[in-house]
Amino acid sequence: MFFGSIPALVTPFAAGRVDEAVFRDFVAWQIEQGSNALVPCGTTGEAATLSNEEHRRVIEIAVDVAGGRVPVIAGCGSNNTVHAIELTKSAKAAGADAALHVPPYYNRPNQDGIYAHLAAVADLDFPIVLYNVPARTITDIAVETMARLSQLSNVVGVKDATGNLARVSAQRQACGAEFAQISGNDDMALGFNAMGGVGCISVSANVAPRLCSDFQNATREGRWEDALHLQDKLYPLHAALFSDASPAPTKYALSRVRSGFPTDLRLPLVEASDASKRAVDAALEHAGLI
Repeated sequence: MFFGSIPALVTPFAAGRVDEAVFRDFVAWQIEQGSNALVPCGTTGEAATLSNEEHRRVIEIAVDVAGGRVPVIAGCGSNNTVHAIELTKSAKAAGADAALHVPPYYNRPNQDGIYAHLAAVADLDFPIVLYNVPARTITDIAVETMARLSQLSNVVGVKDATGNLARVSAQRQACGAEFAQISGNDDMALGFNAMGGVGCISVSANVAPRLCSDFQNATREGRWEDALHLQDKLYPLHAALFSDASPAPTKYALSRVRSGFPTDLRLPLVEASDASKRAVDAALEHAGLI
C-alpha cells in the first residue's frame, strides 16, 4: 500500500500561523519531484505545537493538493488514547489515506498498554501505520507486540526508527513479508531496504525529493550500485539535517533550495546554530543542490 520516498513534511509558519500558500506550493513540488506518499503532522511537521484546528487544516491541504495522486499518511500520535482516536477520526474525515501512530510517550506503559492503545486507534476502520521511535517516546513496540498488532486488519505497516537494522528481519519473520516496513532513518534506508524494507518516511526528502525518489526507485528495481552512489551523495545531508534540533536544519536547508521558504519554528524549537547551517550548506553543495 505504501512504499518509496515519503517525506515527513515540514509545516511552514509565518507570523505565528501556518503559511497555507507556501505549504500548498511545497506539497505540489514534492509530488512533482516524485515523492510516493506524504506525511503531514509528524515530528518534522512540529505536530506537537499545532492546535487541533491547525492539525486538521494541514492534513486537509495535503489531501487537497495531492488530489489522489499519492496517498497521505497523517500523523495522529498522542500519549492520550482518547486524543489519538480524535485525531485519527479527524484525519479520516479530512480525506487522509492512513494514520501514523507512535506508542504512548511519557506515560511509558508496558507492552500490554502499548498494544491496547494502538489496538484502540486501529479499531476505527482506517489504515494504521505504526511508528516505533524509542529515542523520542522512551517506549519500544517489542517484536512480539508488533506481531500481535499486525494481526489486526487495519494495521498495515511500521515506520521503524529504532536504529536497529536487525529488527527488519525479526519483524519480517514475526509479521510476514506483506507487512510494510518503512525506514524512519534516512541514513539507514539502503540497508533497511536490502533487508526487506519498502521505503523511507524521510526528513531529507523535504529538501532533496528527486534524489530521494531516485534512490528509492533504485532499491526497488534492484539497482544496488546506483542506490549506493545516491546514498553517498545524500549521506552528508542525512547527517546535517540532524546537526541541531529537527526540523530547524531542514527549514534552513529549504530556505537555501527554495527561495523565500520560511524558517520560522515554534517554541521550544529555535533557529539552527551557525555550525549546523555550515554543515547543511556543505551537504547541499555535496549533493549538487546549491
